[in-house]
Amino acid sequence: MTEFYRESVEKVMKALDGTPQGLTDYEVRRRQKKYGLNELQEEKRKTAGEVFLDQFKDFLVIILMIAAVISAFLGEVESSFVIIVVVMLNSILGTVQHIKAEKSLNSLKAMAAPVAKVLRDGQVIEIPSKEIVVGDILLVDAGDFISADGRIMESHSLLINESSLTGESIAIEKTANSIYREDVALGDKKNMVFAGSFVTNGRGKVIVTSTGMETEIGKIAHLLNTAKEKRTPLQVSLDDFGKRLAIGIIILCFIIFALDILRGRELVNSFMFAVSLAVAAIPEALSSIVTIVLAFGTQKMAKENAIVRKLHAVESLGSISVICSDKTGTLTQNKMAVQKVFINGKVSTHDQMQIGGLEKKFLQMALLCNDSVIIDGKEIGDPTELALVKFAKPYNVHELNMRAQFERVGEVPFDSERKLMSTLNRMDNRTIMITKGAVDVLLPQIAKVETAQGIVPISKNQIASIHQINEQFSREGLRVLALSYKEVDASKITKKDEKDLIFLGLVAMMDPPREESKQAVADCIKAGIKPVMITGDHKITATAIAKEIGILKDPSEAIEGKDIENLTDKELRDLVENISVYARVSPEHKIRIVKAWQDKGNVVAMTGDGVNDGPALKQADIGVAMGITGTEVAKDASSMVLTDDNFSTIVKSVSNGRSIYTNIKNAIQFLLSGNMGAILVVLYATLLALPAPFAPVHLLFINLLTDSLPAIAIGLEPHNKNVMNEKPRNIKEPLLNRKFAKYVGLEGLLIAAVTIIAFQVGLSSNDPMVASTMAFATLCLARLFHGFNCRSKQSIFKIGVFTNLASWIAFLIGVILLNAVLIFGLFESAVLTTFQLLLVYGLAFVPFIIIQVERLFFSKNK
Repeated sequence: MTEFYRESVEKVMKALDGTPQGLTDYEVRRRQKKYGLNELQEEKRKTAGEVFLDQFKDFLVIILMIAAVISAFLGEVESSFVIIVVVMLNSILGTVQHIKAEKSLNSLKAMAAPVAKVLRDGQVIEIPSKEIVVGDILLVDAGDFISADGRIMESHSLLINESSLTGESIAIEKTANSIYREDVALGDKKNMVFAGSFVTNGRGKVIVTSTGMETEIGKIAHLLNTAKEKRTPLQVSLDDFGKRLAIGIIILCFIIFALDILRGRELVNSFMFAVSLAVAAIPEALSSIVTIVLAFGTQKMAKENAIVRKLHAVESLGSISVICSDKTGTLTQNKMAVQKVFINGKVSTHDQMQIGGLEKKFLQMALLCNDSVIIDGKEIGDPTELALVKFAKPYNVHELNMRAQFERVGEVPFDSERKLMSTLNRMDNRTIMITKGAVDVLLPQIAKVETAQGIVPISKNQIASIHQINEQFSREGLRVLALSYKEVDASKITKKDEKDLIFLGLVAMMDPPREESKQAVADCIKAGIKPVMITGDHKITATAIAKEIGILKDPSEAIEGKDIENLTDKELRDLVENISVYARVSPEHKIRIVKAWQDKGNVVAMTGDGVNDGPALKQADIGVAMGITGTEVAKDASSMVLTDDNFSTIVKSVSNGRSIYTNIKNAIQFLLSGNMGAILVVLYATLLALPAPFAPVHLLFINLLTDSLPAIAIGLEPHNKNVMNEKPRNIKEPLLNRKFAKYVGLEGLLIAAVTIIAFQVGLSSNDPMVASTMAFATLCLARLFHGFNCRSKQSIFKIGVFTNLASWIAFLIGVILLNAVLIFGLFESAVLTTFQLLLVYGLAFVPFIIIQVERLFFSKNK
């Protein structure tokens, strides 16, 4: 038996071999031995050492390490040391990032209650929660965390907050009655309790049905263990690019090495030449530069309420094509607010109610039959009652004033069985009983109705009208309460007095959308991103909110979790593009929805705040947790945390992510085009049997010193507001596509051409070191000037010469370092004449002029 909610308490107890007096010590030990302890299990994680070694599996890193070993073997210790330092720094950074991300199950374990009260051998005892077994009788009171799943045996005004599991912020009224429906959602199993939730009111007795990994929270732990984090599009592109580049470099180096040997060059010199080419071709600092640019991007986003936990997730934001968002607190305010009222036979919106005698009376009584208060901006009490308090304030009706003026002398508190609350107040020398509650419960107790013309017996037409308005409000996703009263001659009241009431009106409320949600959804759609609502709330409420903010266009685009249960994965994939709202979903449903979108080639962002969201947050390409209402489980499973719990912040983050990716791609273009120039010069010298144009230390100087800073500066290019007018980029398109390769090739050819001219001029002096120095200086300077070209596809004069101060700082540092080398003859360099130096500067400036003129007058990007 697994559907315990459908069975009577007696049948459940029989199925679990339980007794009303609880289990014996012998039976407890037997069950613990058979089923294990009531705790969550974790799959074996990689050690820090294993994670660190994994960082060296990258193909480009392997090639770099081989180059470092060869350099050391040939006596180039300087070159070898620099390469190893760069690789080690990247590996340490990657290890730290990975370890930080593996905390989600620890947080899940922390949610378990440390102790629990159980009935054993007829005695109530307190035990560690891990010792609970199936069949135990659990006693729960207000303030207790639930330690295991169970079927309620007794409920005394029991309210349980299951928000971490279902996403619903309002506490659930629990009952001991059986539920005979099939396919009941978790949030609707009102005769069950679940581990990880907590009691907000009342007390109850529960027979334990599941412990440990068999509980609902245990299933989530299993999903967290098995959910695979997706590699970001940039990681995939860089890995693919790295492999292609490495294979190309190996082939090229081997050919050049073979040509040198055939020409009779010494073995050691041939090796050095091949290594210098490998060093020239591999952008050693690429990983470091990408990491630094992403880190700067995360700082900017943190100032805009988005804390990025995993660096590479920043650029994934720019690829997002689907955002699956929770409703409560993300798209909505997570606060109940009055939307409409029905008084004196007419419907008014919350801000357009005309205050007359009847309306004022309604507000006064709504605050008197109410226990919530707002003191110094602090809200204390039930969300529904707080909504009434806030609703009355603009009409100058204040709860504390009302309660001081009209003393409460008696009450019948709300309970989940009768769904009513009544208070007894002294009002104008009369004793008035005020009753509020569910419309279907209160309406049969109504005998009269108060209108502007006075109090009259309620007619069938008026009852029908109230039912119609109630149904209309409910269809709009509103929660409806009825308010009534009557005069009494007693000094106290009981449940039996809740009859022969005078109807005053209806009040309808909901958790309203955030003001900025509608615009954020519109921005998503404009940017080619599909917004989807996935919530544990009811379908009617979810569709009402989704329609208001623009996510839902047609009611047919909304389904419930029970509908997903009957679909195969293929059927869900076929359906997913046509669905915008998913209601009453479970954690398994959320993962299936995310996977269905991913299987169709989409990059998916998933938002959430509860424990139930953890697995889907981990499965998504970008998991976005709520910083204010989010559980630690959700935060640890996510890639990004919103400090303001606001959907619009995600949209701003997508915009930032797109700009950052563009900047990274421009930085990579800068590095590759410069390296291409160096490769072409080395090939030129090899094919013409000329001396080596560069010493390996020259190429390392360029790659690690004068190239790194300009590349970082390009990565810090100011945000481009036009990126949200474009569609998400195709993640299947490789980084080094045909168009990108064309730019790299042509720009590299220009840089190579001026470097070869400088090299040939240097050779005419009959001093190979002068030729090498002129080639090195020209290549270095040309790449520094080229940094300005790579800031954008547009001309620098179009985007603003001085809009990126970092690019100027990087350029000046590079120039200063290069001139220091040339003046003091460092790094195997000769001291150049004034003419040679001026020629170097003039030649280096030529590629910049050609590219800028082309962009200003001939390019489509202008």
